[in-house]
Amino acid sequence: MSQAKVGQRIKSFREKQGISLDEFSNRTGLGMDFLEAVEEKEKYPSLGPLLKIARALGVRLGTFLDDQVSKDPLIVKLGERKEEFTMHSDQEKTPSMSYFSLAKGKSDRHMEPFFVEMQPEEGELKMTSHEGEEFIIVVSGKLKVIYGKEESVLEPGDSVYFNSVVPHCVAAEGGERCDIYAVLYFPE
Repeated sequence: MSQAKVGQRIKSFREKQGISLDEFSNRTGLGMDFLEAVEEKEKYPSLGPLLKIARALGVRLGTFLDDQVSKDPLIVKLGERKEEFTMHSDQEKTPSMSYFSLAKGKSDRHMEPFFVEMQPEEGELKMTSHEGEEFIIVVSGKLKVIYGKEESVLEPGDSVYFNSVVPHCVAAEGGERCDIYAVLYFPE
């Protein structure tokens, strides 16, 4: 699924429900320019805004990634993983995070598992918060985790589990790429 298709799906869900861009902005708390960019361009800043979009449309986040297939058990071989979407920091032209869905095709899921490749970012890190929980385990590199006012650096094999309503941020640490597995849970 290309990023353009994610934006097209969001726009399609919005239009099918007869929601104007102005009303969509009010429902999500996100700016109209940002929402237009999500629907028309290939730039996503974080999962937080995508979750707000999903909630405003009454769907789960994975709806934008699925190809309407439900498989149980779902097996994803390492060589068959495909990048689903990338996210950019506000300053970066190249993606700072590449997300590989590990549950695409399981439409009845309650968690969103991803393999994420994180590139070092320049500038100030942006905090986010949303309903749910997150579990992350570091595969390679170092991961900076900011949770509320706490800051930690995790190394390969280390993990973190937290309530994502608390403002938080994760980023590659030490100027090198960091790979993680992340499982996100969003209550319905």
